[in-house]
Amino acid sequence: MAPTLVFAQTTPAANYVRENYQKYEYKIPMRDGTKLHTAVYVPKDAAATTKYPFLMQRTCYSVAPYGPDAYASAVGPSGTLMRDKYIFVYQDVRGRWASEGKWTNMTPNLPDPQPAATKGRKKSSTSVATAGSPDESSDTYDTIEWLLKNVPNNNGRVGQWGISYPGFYTAASLPNAHPALKAASPQAPVSDFFFDDFHHNGAFIQAYLFTFPVFGIQTPGPTTKSWYDDAFIKTGSKDGFQFQYDLGPLKNAQKYYKDNFYWQETVEHPNYDEFWQKRSILPHLKNVRPAVMTVGGWFDAEDLYGPLNIYKTVEKNNPGAYNTLVMGPFGHGRWSRETGHTMHSNIYFGDSIATFYQRNIEARFFSHFLKGAGDGKTGLPEAYLFNTGRNEWRTFDKWPAADAQTKQYFLNSDGMLASNKIMGSADPSGNGFTEFISDPMKPVPYTEDITTTQGFTPFNYMSEDQRFAGRRPDVLVFQTDVLTEDMTLGGEITAKLKVSTTGTDADWVVKLIDVYPPDEPNNPYMPNKNITLGNYQQMVRSEAMRGRFRNSFEKPEPFKPGEITDVNFRLQDVLHTFKKGHRIMVQVQSTWFPLIDRNPQTYVDNIFKADEKDFKKATHRVYDNSVIEFQVVK
Repeated sequence: MAPTLVFAQTTPAANYVRENYQKYEYKIPMRDGTKLHTAVYVPKDAAATTKYPFLMQRTCYSVAPYGPDAYASAVGPSGTLMRDKYIFVYQDVRGRWASEGKWTNMTPNLPDPQPAATKGRKKSSTSVATAGSPDESSDTYDTIEWLLKNVPNNNGRVGQWGISYPGFYTAASLPNAHPALKAASPQAPVSDFFFDDFHHNGAFIQAYLFTFPVFGIQTPGPTTKSWYDDAFIKTGSKDGFQFQYDLGPLKNAQKYYKDNFYWQETVEHPNYDEFWQKRSILPHLKNVRPAVMTVGGWFDAEDLYGPLNIYKTVEKNNPGAYNTLVMGPFGHGRWSRETGHTMHSNIYFGDSIATFYQRNIEARFFSHFLKGAGDGKTGLPEAYLFNTGRNEWRTFDKWPAADAQTKQYFLNSDGMLASNKIMGSADPSGNGFTEFISDPMKPVPYTEDITTTQGFTPFNYMSEDQRFAGRRPDVLVFQTDVLTEDMTLGGEITAKLKVSTTGTDADWVVKLIDVYPPDEPNNPYMPNKNITLGNYQQMVRSEAMRGRFRNSFEKPEPFKPGEITDVNFRLQDVLHTFKKGHRIMVQVQSTWFPLIDRNPQTYVDNIFKADEKDFKKATHRVYDNSVIEFQVVK
């Protein structure tokens, strides 16, 4: 959730926005009287005979520059849409920057919070909201209502887009949407902070430790000046791994964040209780009327869970709704600006892929629903997905694909990843196993780049070479024979582990890896010239599971030492062809530092409050009847 507005490719001229748009600023009143600062850029040729639709972004990251004569260098999701001309609207959400109100992370959605007097709206009999109860849906509704009435020469249609946290605001506009909201594109959207961004399956993303000033400080009132710069942790070091390690247990972060309300909320809610549940937008994505195009990146280290699950939830709950999914070979929000050679870490995917998306997918979607027929016949497929192994776009009329076949691969104790189970060196129960010692005081790094945790969020590790990890004794490695034909994994991945531990708690990390042949040539754009792609172990997908939540995210429970236990969890989807001559590898480990915090491996009620004495070595076993389930497509 990078706290900046991200714009697309270079504008055609330095003063293009000023020459072609007129900027206005408004304080738009919400139903509870709160006024939200809103910047509106209107095409200068807008007139009674030339009317334009609105295209809006609501953000907690500032609509700067402020002042009616201070113009942004670019407007809209891309240079293409900027030149196509829309009435572009940017709004600071309540409690942030120049807007009034109180700031809330992932504002809980209220059942049908529209005013009872709204014409054409039917109040839900189960509503617990009053006419003055605000949420992001009602703030969007009230904003649209005001814009339609007060900004002249609009065509009565509204679209909304946003990347990352603004992607959440876009998704949050869908429940009880204003009738004029015709098209919404949540991009890299946050959906649920217990599975996106700050946690993965309940494991805390410690690499996010530096972001809390942005999300956990209330401002005394509207402001156009940054309020969080002085609140960032002063590490005194450029070695992020070492700083996080020297910090010790998470309870020691209290000295930095004792006045940070979001840190305190995170510490006091270690389980998936009502605090987190009511902040998830997923249960509220019902009766969706606007057309939806959800966009994500296969290598988004921040919000990959969000786009996939928002798309699937809208699809499940709203049969017949226009709902499409776009997934490209990008990191977080990187489709919004052209880089020429599309790279992630050391992997090259092609040229001008962001421009292709902007012109052929995004612009077509908004043009059709906001300027065109709006009948759903966009010419776009149900799913427009990039195959990261073949470096090509593919289209699907359903996702996961209707013809996807589920195949199981066993984690055999001879190191083979195979479709059949072998019997290895058996324990008394008759099950073969592989074991390793997990020491939280010597955790497995998630990256070889020691500086990445100094910044806001991780990035490159999503496709990084995993040879450094696979050579450690506390990382189990399972791989297929060399493939004799291409194999395309397309769809969902599920880890079904049979494990035991000598401790009472443990994390389980599963990584899906594409092992290149030894003679693989380097691509000409590799940023790290010391890396060779021969035998490269490209991470394709990965996920962590906090073992205490294996049966319930609400009610954690310890492991019984030595007892074989099921730990099942979903990795996020993929579309990746493992080519002939490559291998498929799976690595299993229990530490992944400092991407996720260290599990003490001694069960404590709240890991955020664990003491140094709680962190202990444990021996973990992964049994031969553990499987990884892949969906395979032709």
